[in-house]
Amino acid sequence: MSNKLEILAPAGNREMLGAAVFSGADAVYLGLTGFNARRTAGNFTPDELKEAVSFCHARGVKVHVTLNTLVYDRELPGLADAVRAVAEAGADAVISDDLAAARMVKTIAPTLHLHGSTQMSIHTPEGARELAALGYDRVILARELSLEEIRAVCAASPIEVEVFVHGALCMSVSGQCMMSAFLGGRSGNRGACAGPCRLPFDASAGLRPGQPGKACHLSLKDMDYIPHIRELMDAGVVSAKIEGRLRTPEYAAAAVAACRAVREGQPYDEKLVRDIFSRSGFTDGYLTNHNDGRMFGVRTEADAAATRAATPKARELFRRELQRVPIQYTVSGGVEDGGIKLTAADDAGNRVNVYSADEPQPAQKDPLPGIERALNKTGGTPFAAAGITVDAGEGNLGFLPGSAWNEMRREALDKLLEKRSVVQPHAIHPFEMPVYPAHSVGHIPELAARFARTAQCPADSVEKLQWLVFPIAEADSIPAEWRGKTLLELPRVMFGKLEAKTAACLAALKDAGFAGAVVNNPAQLRYTDGWTLYGGLGLNITNPMSAARYTSLGLQGMLLQPETALTAMQAVAPGVPTAALCYGHLPLMLTRACPLRNVHDCASCRSGGTLRDRKGRDFTVTCSAPGGAGIRTVYNPVPLYMGDRLREMPVDTVVAAFTTETPQRTAQILAELFAAQPFDSEFTRGLYYTNN
Repeated sequence: MSNKLEILAPAGNREMLGAAVFSGADAVYLGLTGFNARRTAGNFTPDELKEAVSFCHARGVKVHVTLNTLVYDRELPGLADAVRAVAEAGADAVISDDLAAARMVKTIAPTLHLHGSTQMSIHTPEGARELAALGYDRVILARELSLEEIRAVCAASPIEVEVFVHGALCMSVSGQCMMSAFLGGRSGNRGACAGPCRLPFDASAGLRPGQPGKACHLSLKDMDYIPHIRELMDAGVVSAKIEGRLRTPEYAAAAVAACRAVREGQPYDEKLVRDIFSRSGFTDGYLTNHNDGRMFGVRTEADAAATRAATPKARELFRRELQRVPIQYTVSGGVEDGGIKLTAADDAGNRVNVYSADEPQPAQKDPLPGIERALNKTGGTPFAAAGITVDAGEGNLGFLPGSAWNEMRREALDKLLEKRSVVQPHAIHPFEMPVYPAHSVGHIPELAARFARTAQCPADSVEKLQWLVFPIAEADSIPAEWRGKTLLELPRVMFGKLEAKTAACLAALKDAGFAGAVVNNPAQLRYTDGWTLYGGLGLNITNPMSAARYTSLGLQGMLLQPETALTAMQAVAPGVPTAALCYGHLPLMLTRACPLRNVHDCASCRSGGTLRDRKGRDFTVTCSAPGGAGIRTVYNPVPLYMGDRLREMPVDTVVAAFTTETPQRTAQILAELFAAQPFDSEFTRGLYYTNN
């Protein structure tokens, strides 16, 4: 078992940066102002980033910069500037989820490391392999994996694997949540999540119609895998990441200190870690396959009181520098030379020399013990004395008072720290922003429909629809005469054996007459040879550069992410058809944890249920595999509808997405769409008329 595991800590502002470094983090991750999923943190300007990198590198700590947010066309020039700023600052890596950002990093600063954000929803070995093929150096796995699943990815991955080990758990699989965006106008995928899942969403039975929900059945406890760090190391994980959006410096220090202790086989202060922040305790449910109602919890006043009491103790963890940088001293010269030279060298090849101000006097006794005492006093610096070599020249070393040695030590360490603090920027290559064509506006797009079940599809609508889209699980029930215009949709998220099962299913259906497949995850690009491919909702395509990259990877069309406004949609014309949703109860989140387990177990649930929010609205919850093995989807109670404004949609195809509608209701809505009629009940325009 290696003890080289990187401990990666959050650094949302300068104070948190100092706490993470002084308490022993090996690397920190932080965001530039804009373009990151931590927009509500303090973040750093380009000049502040240079200072942060200088501070960290002087202490042997790496800096990873987050550029992991949905990006729209008008923001692409700013994203390129951000990549240049990261390169000029000499940071070590960029954390990215958009293929536009990935392309810019590899073009502008190819020596920057590229890490695939957890927003990319990578859950499987094939996902890691695909990221490697796309030029990434590290994959940051989704937080929902078990230890067995993590081990499988590590065994197959050609690139480094990073996992979260402590901090907040999103209810939704990262990158597959639109709840904050559509309920409150603050996009979690844009770094502005309002945390609506922490509010009441009640799965309790027996609520009267319109009665507000009170229980918080979408609120998960924080994850805590710190006791499992040695197991993760053994599995092949290279980086243990601490989540800390909007947390305190004391929180970062407590988590870092605990991770260091376990990595080194030492005990740690479990109470301090719990008290500094928890939601009625922690969960390791995903890691240990205990995915049940015990994973859920809320922050109580008792938790807050414990935090207040624990804060002074945690603050002591970063009150002084951690002496972590080993240095070798060499002492030379002596009485015959008229002076003494002290050389200090670090493990990165940096060397500095300082000279005694006074001439040494003949020594009455061995001076070495006194010299060692003086040079070993490195407290208050990041340096730790690792050895002293004496070269006395032709005569003896002689004697200098302790004050002289102290002064030489201070001068040497100051010079060495200054030398290590020099920013080493990455070489920056020219990058000319491509000019992309705009999509035309004013025509009525073709209409396609996505059905959850074959029985939902009205037979008399098939000829009128451009495409039929069904989940691949429905393949066997689709009539042969429909298959020539049917696309099989692959799951948006896949865990464990589902990947191999899906690949085998595709192989078996290759000659069954289907028109193509809809991929929703980068992993799915690896086992779809021979299929005509289209991009689905899970790819989160929002800008023309990302769309162009997916086109180069073989996609023949793509569905744009629903948070994309019409004005931003118009800028996406990658040379293959684009599509957008025109109807549907939007899938607000996909989750591996089931909120319904707060009130009953899977054995008594066969079809999902509902959640009641604090305003009395019911949110439908479905399960892809009732009985416990599936992914749950929480749907917006009010459907999106654009049927009477189709000419305003700058895409080639609009898609009506049907979920729990009856066949009769499905036929009725399709009739309204074909006729471009207003909707017959409550609806929303979503975010199509916002400014992005």
